[in-house]
Amino acid sequence: MNLIRIIKFAWLSCFLLQPQLALSDKLNDQRQAFLQAEQYLAESNEAGFLAVRSGLDDYPLYPYLRYQWLKNQLPQTDQVLAFLSAYKTTRYAGLLRSKWLDYLAKQERWQDFVRYYEVSGDSADDCLYQWAQYRIGNQSQALAEAKRLWLLGEPVDKSCQPLFTALQNSPLITPDLIWRRFEATVENNDLDTARTTSLLLKEEARKNAELWLKLLERPELIEDGQFWLDKNTQTGRLFAHAVKRLASSNLDKALTVWDSKIANFSLDGQTAQRVEQKFGLSLLSKKDNRAYGRLSKVLQPDEETRAAKVRSALLEQNWQHVNNALFGLTVAEQQEPKWQYWKARALQEIGKKQESNQVYAELAKDRSYYGFLAADFVNVPYRIIDQPVKVQAEQLRQLEENPDFKACYEFKFLGRDLEARRQWQFAIKNLPKEKLQAAAKLAQQWQWDQLAITTLVKADYWDDLAIRFPLDYADEVQASAYKHDLDPALLFGLMRQESMLDKNAVSSAGAKGLMQLMPETARTIARTLREPWHSDSDLFKPDLNIQYGGYYFKDLLIRFGGHIAVAGAAYNAGPNRAKKWLPITSAVPADIWIETIPFKETRKYVSTVLSYAIIYQNRLKKGGLKLKGLLRDVTP
Repeated sequence: MNLIRIIKFAWLSCFLLQPQLALSDKLNDQRQAFLQAEQYLAESNEAGFLAVRSGLDDYPLYPYLRYQWLKNQLPQTDQVLAFLSAYKTTRYAGLLRSKWLDYLAKQERWQDFVRYYEVSGDSADDCLYQWAQYRIGNQSQALAEAKRLWLLGEPVDKSCQPLFTALQNSPLITPDLIWRRFEATVENNDLDTARTTSLLLKEEARKNAELWLKLLERPELIEDGQFWLDKNTQTGRLFAHAVKRLASSNLDKALTVWDSKIANFSLDGQTAQRVEQKFGLSLLSKKDNRAYGRLSKVLQPDEETRAAKVRSALLEQNWQHVNNALFGLTVAEQQEPKWQYWKARALQEIGKKQESNQVYAELAKDRSYYGFLAADFVNVPYRIIDQPVKVQAEQLRQLEENPDFKACYEFKFLGRDLEARRQWQFAIKNLPKEKLQAAAKLAQQWQWDQLAITTLVKADYWDDLAIRFPLDYADEVQASAYKHDLDPALLFGLMRQESMLDKNAVSSAGAKGLMQLMPETARTIARTLREPWHSDSDLFKPDLNIQYGGYYFKDLLIRFGGHIAVAGAAYNAGPNRAKKWLPITSAVPADIWIETIPFKETRKYVSTVLSYAIIYQNRLKKGGLKLKGLLRDVTP
């Protein structure tokens, strides 16, 4: 009897699973057919492609496949329009439309171009659209837009050339308009475009432009009196442009010339303010204590300048100046954790300890670098909130069934990582925050840590620590930490900041893998360790990358006296730069040293790695790391 029941159960299970097995078989068959269709496309075998694609209508990558075919069939207007209609919500509609519009422009089918154009934000496309409007008779509108584009002072893209030529041949073009474009190109530091624009000027104005170009190419000639025979508004602007360019190569000379000659020129306040801003920011980047005085001359500072003024006061360690600069921030800026921390520090330094502690205590509730620093000052535990996103199974199922996400999964399954990521970004582009949270959870389930992290950030949700701070490669991290006598939380912090735990990450500079090592650095480490080096692709192996990353960071720690912050700056910006940023005469508190690192990217990098290390300590269920223990004074 029991045997009969078992047989009946087995038969029933097969019967129930049959549709799923059939579905799985169909999907596998479609994947094979898709790959075959791609092969036919590569071989230009259209007959084979058309025969194979017939069974792929409901395959998730069918729109992608049709796009690949149609982008080489642009004369087939009916087919293109049918695709744009049928798949208008897919990523490939925009890609095909762009290629088709280029084709229409080359064929001078301007009516069709205008009819099917969609605003893209690309200035070259904008030029083509306005040229199409010009060609179909809407000349006044097209030339008005051409004037706007012309005054941007940007290089002339070949798509813009016909439109700009029409503008230059129209009554709208005036000597003043040409000069305004010339100055705009100079302001953009685009001397090639400035030189081309100067050729459109009439004789006298062209001579002035040639003087400008000569001085801008060799700003050290700024003291030559021939440039300043006429001290009018125009030469005043030239003087200001030249001083700013000289400041990039010889800051002290630029300061001397500006201070000694500024009274001789007629300058509008805005132009003079931009020069003072340039001086202040340049001095701050060189850690020069004159920065605060220069930035104080900027009467209408922007956000960058307001922040720089606080940092320049910190550079001086003049706490009254710090207070003044903090009051110069907007009300919203003053509430940011960064500036709340420095408010507390300033109050502490001028002896208002009770007020300082109140600010610290409130800030200590924030899970951030500045919140952790504040917690150390008032000796309270770090507050690390962990509230996972709440996503229902049905929400995940709906996302998985969405055609855009199904296409993501297929690209991922087929090993097309770049296409999968592009498709993912398209899929989440217009999702509301609730669905973005579900998408982040889905990416986590698909083991796409980097996309899970960035999607959760887009959802403006910060408290799911399992998504934001994954523990993948824990064994490799523990092994490297043990081998190099490093805290594993610190290694995780570095890796999270470097690559978001994407083992295939590649930076624009060529750094590779989880710890973003440059191949040259890795080859040097391999030689030092007397280990074989096969190719740069070895850096995509997690165990090797983490091992070499730990070795390199430990080496930097040794070189910089065991100082975590300085070693972190060196890991990001290079040891030579970090060495230049060290104090010259006396020790500097580490928090001030970090806040006055000249590179914004490195400044943020160091503080972020430190905060991530504290959070990873919590994720690893360990204790012991305290920022105050990691941040001793930075010595010369």
